[in-house]
Amino acid sequence: MALLARNVCKVFGQVPLKGSARAIHVGSVRFQEAEPEHKLKCTLIPGDGVGPELVVSVQNVFKAAGVPVDFEPYFLSEVNPTLSAPLEQVSSSIARNKVCLKGILATPDFSHTGELQTLNMKLRKELDLYSNVVHVKSLPGVKSKHQNVDCVIIREQTEGEYSALEHESVPGVVECLKIVTATKSQRIAKFAFDYAVKNGRKKVTCVHKANIMKLGDGLFLKSCQEIAKLYPRILFETMIVDNCTMQMVSNPHQFDVMVTPNLYGNIVDNLASGLVGGAGVVAGASYSAECVVFEPGARHTYSEAVGKNLANPTAMLLCSVKLLNHLNLKPYADLIRDAVNRVLSDGKCRTKDLGGQNSTTDFTHAVIQNLR
Repeated sequence: MALLARNVCKVFGQVPLKGSARAIHVGSVRFQEAEPEHKLKCTLIPGDGVGPELVVSVQNVFKAAGVPVDFEPYFLSEVNPTLSAPLEQVSSSIARNKVCLKGILATPDFSHTGELQTLNMKLRKELDLYSNVVHVKSLPGVKSKHQNVDCVIIREQTEGEYSALEHESVPGVVECLKIVTATKSQRIAKFAFDYAVKNGRKKVTCVHKANIMKLGDGLFLKSCQEIAKLYPRILFETMIVDNCTMQMVSNPHQFDVMVTPNLYGNIVDNLASGLVGGAGVVAGASYSAECVVFEPGARHTYSEAVGKNLANPTAMLLCSVKLLNHLNLKPYADLIRDAVNRVLSDGKCRTKDLGGQNSTTDFTHAVIQNLR
């Protein structure tokens, strides 16, 4: 408690941070790695595209707020393999620190090399990051067709169509295996219901295509139905994925917690992000039993904007807020979240994706000015 009290004082500038700092360069982007006393360790993966620029935004806000987190940066990339750290080294850091802030990794076409598993897939498999959670919520001052959207999409992300088990049996004919197991289906269903209970949610919707994929999606649906019986106070419903996408666009307020297989969750995540302002404003996280990786909810690297200072840092800042809450640093999380909300509500500083002309740097400075 005494340490937390001292940290809270640092937020308001009452106690100066002690310690040295050193600079780390990844390409043309400079990361400031602080080395003060009594800081929590967190792995940092800048990612591809505009990821490094967004991470710098988080670092600047953390520095201004005096957040007691010490980043351990590793550059991980498939499109820049010569600069990339070994996957084993990165996964060991995450396993050791238990938390990671991660930008989006680009996935190049390496099908001609025979390598089907992406770095994302390898990292999830290495750490068993089985549950991806994306909280899609309307933000103040961000105009969209629907207001007051508030739903959570929970996606199983270690099997399904993303198993990298495909081959060309004869020229022009490709066979792709979709893996569905009762063990992992029940595990993600239990995670969804536990999340609903812990966060005061009332309903869980299982999204599937069991009317066509009767065995694979049928097993996923059956597993969710079995777990639902253990939570009689949580309303349970099922919905076919194509109907689900239509319902989300027309009436997103009917959804509370959604649990999905791998592929459907990826699609629904991005669709839902578009309902509340786009890829630049939605945060997400991937959980295993031992660690958690915080990353934007919509998987876009925005590579065409690299170096142009255009990207919206909101999603990455909200990821950092989730990280701080997870580390039990709620005063800092509230401080940064409220500052972001004030900037969005005020509407004077908007990046291009939100209809404005301000830069990433402008938005970051505005958030810092609103740290109260």
